[in-house]
Amino acid sequence: MADRAMEDRTADRFDVSFSVPLVHRVRFTRDALGSDANELAALLLRDEDVLSNEDGGERESRATPKAQVWVDASLADGVPGLTDRLDELLADWDAAGLAEPAGSFRLVGGEACKNDPKHVDRILAAINDADLDRRSYLIVIGGGAVLDAVGYAAAIAHRGVRLIRLPSTTLAQGDSGVGVKNAVNRFQKKNWQGTFAAPWAVVNDARLLETLPDRDFRAGFSECVKVSLLKSPADFADLCERAGDIKQRAFDAYWPALKASCLWHLKHITAGGDPFEALEARPLDFGHWSAHRLEPLSGYVVRHGEAVGLGVALDVLYSAAVHGLSTADADRALDCLAALGLPLWHPLLGDADRLMQGLEEFRQHLGGRLTVTLLNGVGAPLNVHEIDEPAMRQALRSLQAAAKRRGATWEAFFQDLGQPVPAPRQAAGARSLGLGESRNPARSKGRSVVPPGSLVQ
Repeated sequence: MADRAMEDRTADRFDVSFSVPLVHRVRFTRDALGSDANELAALLLRDEDVLSNEDGGERESRATPKAQVWVDASLADGVPGLTDRLDELLADWDAAGLAEPAGSFRLVGGEACKNDPKHVDRILAAINDADLDRRSYLIVIGGGAVLDAVGYAAAIAHRGVRLIRLPSTTLAQGDSGVGVKNAVNRFQKKNWQGTFAAPWAVVNDARLLETLPDRDFRAGFSECVKVSLLKSPADFADLCERAGDIKQRAFDAYWPALKASCLWHLKHITAGGDPFEALEARPLDFGHWSAHRLEPLSGYVVRHGEAVGLGVALDVLYSAAVHGLSTADADRALDCLAALGLPLWHPLLGDADRLMQGLEEFRQHLGGRLTVTLLNGVGAPLNVHEIDEPAMRQALRSLQAAAKRRGATWEAFFQDLGQPVPAPRQAAGARSLGLGESRNPARSKGRSVVPPGSLVQ
């Protein structure tokens, strides 16, 4: 049909749909850098890497690709011998003709690597210095922020170098590691600068989670709660039942939960019809409008998984007040998050005016009118285009009371971890669109928050 349309050269308008074939390779391993290293090596040689002779004879191998490794510095510091093992793997692949080593590097972890452009510039310089090309591999091992920074560099170098992710946190293994987005932070806004680019492969490895601190281990399960509330009453019920065991890091409890979350995200990306978010809704971002606001407000003291848990808790209560989610299910969600050892309250949530500026930032990030995913029931999401401001403020007050009842305040969270409460940091720079003053376009004088450009439906 498209070919016939383009044969008519008298026309002046051509709208031709096309699709780009992509394969999303996801592997689950117990020890990807050890006993399961063959799984990782197998990803370096695929059918796409060979050419058939024109006469249909023997296949002719292409030039050996290069492989460069980037590892989260905190992971390298916490796992003795990790960098030596990576160098051994590179040497093994070189000897086997799978990949030519192009260096191994450390990258500062956490939001620091996304906040300062010098880190992406350093990655790009290393790609250039090693003469990597589109058939080379960047292998990144680390938490979600490191995956983001290296993934962004991989996506823009040569318009795309093959990226293999090995997420080292529960948050990344259950959510962002399998995603098709890469971004860094600009203008005090989360993920403002980025791309859509599918990774060459994702390897979720259990061994990489063994040295993860308890705080970071717990944080990832907020995304598990989120996706189960959106997609599966059965998985949500299972999470509620196993929450205590997950908090205690029982493998038979946490590994299936992470795998289920990852596969729900994978299904949404590959079968949901909108992997690059061209439509107005981002259904997997339930609870994220406030989470993305809270992180920079706290100077990133509140980590992403913690912010998502707080955002999910808030939107669950708002959904119960406004959109028909049962009070019993809202309580189950709060109980589950608390049983996982996650906080339900942070003092910054008490500043509703500043928090609700996140609605306009959320709208801008996607474009068009404001669209927020909420819940009519467990497994029954709905998209709304306005937020009832008094009801949201009441949800915040209700959340504070619920957190106190459950012993799930920010202070209690750190007491349970046996750690001091981190000192708050002031968010640097202006919150607005890179201008010199902060403003609040999301608030209105009436009952609802309707950012500019949105329509009340």
